[in-house]
Amino acid sequence: MSLRTLSGLSGLSAGFLSMIENGQRHLERTSHVNALAQALRIAPAELLGQPFPPVDPTTGTAHEAVPAIRLALMAPLPTVAGPPAATTPLPVLTLRVRQANRLYHACDYTTLAHTLPGLLADLHAALEAAAPDQRPELLRLTVQAYHPACTLLLKTLGYTDLAFLSTIRAADLTTELDDPLDRALSGFFHTHVLMAAGNPDLAYSHAEGAADLVLESLRRPSSDRNRTVGGEREPLALLGELHLIRASALAQDLHRAGGHRADQVREHLEQAWALAARTGETRAWHLNFGPTNVMIHQVSLHTDLAAYDRALRAGQSLRTTITAPPGRIATFHSDLGRAMAHRRGHHAEAVGELLTAERAAPQRVRTNPAVRQAVATLLAQPLPVHVCRDLRGLAHRVGL
Repeated sequence: MSLRTLSGLSGLSAGFLSMIENGQRHLERTSHVNALAQALRIAPAELLGQPFPPVDPTTGTAHEAVPAIRLALMAPLPTVAGPPAATTPLPVLTLRVRQANRLYHACDYTTLAHTLPGLLADLHAALEAAAPDQRPELLRLTVQAYHPACTLLLKTLGYTDLAFLSTIRAADLTTELDDPLDRALSGFFHTHVLMAAGNPDLAYSHAEGAADLVLESLRRPSSDRNRTVGGEREPLALLGELHLIRASALAQDLHRAGGHRADQVREHLEQAWALAARTGETRAWHLNFGPTNVMIHQVSLHTDLAAYDRALRAGQSLRTTITAPPGRIATFHSDLGRAMAHRRGHHAEAVGELLTAERAAPQRVRTNPAVRQAVATLLAQPLPVHVCRDLRGLAHRVGL
């Protein structure tokens, strides 16, 4: 395929593509990666070389567990109660699912990867033997094991096809529950996988459908809802997450007009801010929606839109307040570093931000394609000797 043809299909200029081909520019923006992947009819992971060959033993050990996770995902789902059998007690399974999701947010991918096959097998066995009155709770618990822990782990490690399979298994279980909130949650994680697969337009449509399900749930009388403990706070938190992921899908979709796209991103951010003001900081759905998460997304979205000065201003206001979990810290500092990598006079600071992100969550940062591209960009910049030394070390650890 000629550069001119590829330019026409991707919407990227032939001159820009020529510089990428000659190593003069790097694929730093997710929107560019997605546009090229769609034009070439391949997955973004293939274009980026994911899953990256691990250069440290810890990350390599996480990849070693993937075949066992694959087999657990391929096992048939129990659809009806089977004969009574000795299974893991429900309280124990509940604790194990919570721990799995804590491991994901702590970015301990190695421990989580080795935990998931046994956890999924035990949940399936419990479902098969469950009495009818216990089945709904076990169904929800199994869905919570599929996502975020399983789905986002596989997406992060670069196994988009397996992440998709995880969302399908979860969706099969939520169908039996017949609760719009459960279906909306499943749609949210499906949207994550569609974005990783390089289709932000379809991801946006999927998130729209999920948001409609949340609104449907909110219109129901509270007595008709399956979830009453958190009142409206849980569905509002999910609705806020769906606004943020729609903003992310728009920021990555080059087929939409730039100015209109930025306006739509801003509208979704404003809606997310309004919802965060109502919910405060939450842990609903094993997620972390709230004002802090919206501010982190501001940095990320401005960076993806190449509005680097806005990203830096948003980052400065948040830098002193961001707290655990480690994944959230790493996301903030890596996105701020990505923005600084594009601003003259900030390159040394960019290296510092990326190193801070790595210290918070090494396994997450070392498998992040956007960080990898930012490091490649910074390697071409003139930097003080001590900064160059630190940057070269980071480059090795991310596989460059």
